[in-house]
Amino acid sequence: MGETTNDSDRGISRRALFIGGAAAAVGTAVLARDELARLWWRTPGVEKPRKEGEVDFGGAHWVAASSANWRRADRPDDFGIDRVIIHVTQGSFKSAVKVFQDPGHGAAAHYIVGKDGRITQMIRELDVAFHAGNREFNERSVGIEHEGFVDRPQDFTDAMYEASARLTARICARYDISIDREHIIGHVEVPGTDHTDPGPHWDWGRYIPLVRAAAKRDAERTADPSTGPSTGPSGGATAASKSTPAAERDA
Repeated sequence: MGETTNDSDRGISRRALFIGGAAAAVGTAVLARDELARLWWRTPGVEKPRKEGEVDFGGAHWVAASSANWRRADRPDDFGIDRVIIHVTQGSFKSAVKVFQDPGHGAAAHYIVGKDGRITQMIRELDVAFHAGNREFNERSVGIEHEGFVDRPQDFTDAMYEASARLTARICARYDISIDREHIIGHVEVPGTDHTDPGPHWDWGRYIPLVRAAAKRDAERTADPSTGPSTGPSGGATAASKSTPAAERDA
């Protein structure tokens, strides 16, 4: 997240569907719906449906960010999505939720992943979050914050890496994003940024293989329903509980 920097998207500071497969296994059915949704979302001229409390990743809780911290869009129709940007909050899960709900903050990411693996979505992937400090990269990316501090490797837990990898794998599948370091980048790699996150302790050598493994499991479950339901949260727009509790559970 980090200190505020000029975000040319707004001229203010920055810091920090579907079919049912009733007879199929739950995880596999969700994956099949996600595949259809991914294709449908690319239909030009369609205003994607909006429902209060809906999330794009089935394991996430919804907590709305302030509308001052994002811009309504109709992605990927109006802006193609070809990047996932990894951030670190430089604070607790609860503090990140709080600042993203603050209209004066001027910034927010689509998701926050906690040390315990919980995922909160605060902005729909359809919309442009002010998270990268660069208008072009805001428009073309999904931003994921991770609870912790860049100088504390112990903050990057197994549960966090695994949950984040599942989330990123689904995002990459939805928008046909290559799972590599050109397309999954750190905030520090955004042109013009003065941020350093996710920092030297974020283990890219571990993370990218985890994303690829999650994507492979998803593809296998989609191809072979007999493999059973997903072991992790699934993608696709679903109704979610409105989660001020998602913030309150943080110590």
